[in-house]
Amino acid sequence: MNNRQDIIEKLAAFLESDAEVQLESLGEDLSLREGLGLDSVDLVGVIMRIEGHYRIRLTHAELETVATVGSLLDLIEAKLNSSVAQAA
Repeated sequence: MNNRQDIIEKLAAFLESDAEVQLESLGEDLSLREGLGLDSVDLVGVIMRIEGHYRIRLTHAELETVATVGSLLDLIEAKLNSSVAQAA
């Protein structure tokens, strides 16, 4: 099972490798666009990596509500919990 800290670490790795963001720490209140300096292309790349790694699908409507690292983590956790519940 993926806990929140594992997801944060994986997200940080994706951000550093795909979006070339240098991170000292990844705070949950950090804005994805202003705080991390991500543009739409960066975000799409990171989202695709998340979807592929966790085998989940994040819809455009769901992603419209995501503005911070914490809200992205909440969405990923909700999707993971939903997919585990469906598999049971």
